[in-house]
Amino acid sequence: MSTIKLSNGLDIPVIGFGTWQLTENVETVIAEALKVGYRHIDTAAIYKNETEIGNALQHTDVDRSSIFLTSKVWNTDRGYDNTLAAFEKSLERLQTDYLDLYLIHWPANNKNHPDAKEINVATWRAMQTLYKSGKVKAIGLSNFLKHHVEDILETAEIKPMVNQLEFHPGYLQEDTVSFCKANNIVVQAWSPLGSGRLLDDSFLKEISARYNVSVATLCLQFALQEGLVVLPKSVNPKNIDSNLNFEKFKISDEDMRLIKGMSEKGFSGSHPDSLEF
Repeated sequence: MSTIKLSNGLDIPVIGFGTWQLTENVETVIAEALKVGYRHIDTAAIYKNETEIGNALQHTDVDRSSIFLTSKVWNTDRGYDNTLAAFEKSLERLQTDYLDLYLIHWPANNKNHPDAKEINVATWRAMQTLYKSGKVKAIGLSNFLKHHVEDILETAEIKPMVNQLEFHPGYLQEDTVSFCKANNIVVQAWSPLGSGRLLDDSFLKEISARYNVSVATLCLQFALQEGLVVLPKSVNPKNIDSNLNFEKFKISDEDMRLIKGMSEKGFSGSHPDSLEF
């Protein structure tokens, strides 16, 4: 499994297994992912599957130290004390005494919170406390746009090591991605396949045919070549395997340029500044 280093020197596998909307047969799916070679599992409190993932990790022969496990604090648990308490609950559900990565799931926004910046900064202080305690090996953000990250960096004692963003052909969030890279913050791509919305795109099919790969594989390789960590999700055993164990190839500079030039497509509609939750 290929890895890249976070700013604190921790290695993170570049392909992880996403578990958003994974609510049925969770233990079986996680067991299959581990069997075919995934060693990076991404979950969140709001996904309501931490307990089942914890059960799967208890029943696997793969050593916990070999698994990079991520979870996230949900919006209703933002703030210093609430975040600390939410982290302990996630540990309990996941049946582990540490996490490899803990993220703030979404930033508080000005639409819903007049004191959004203060909420985000207080939540980040809790993340720093958790990191210093040794209960989490790395801390970061999720869905934080450039201006949200800037707010955190103003007072951060420990800089975020990760920012998890929606990223795929047709939705690149270039300003935020570039800003994160410039500040040594690794970007993780959630929905790297556009949650399936890109798989029938004729333009991407044309490019993928040049490499004799699927559109899904093309999308994953595109993000990897951009230096991102990818978090594909599937419940189909064949796709679980193929999203990880595809034959390595390189997309040409010209095709990378063409993909980057796509108009917006596949966007989930979830914009951090306009969300109601």
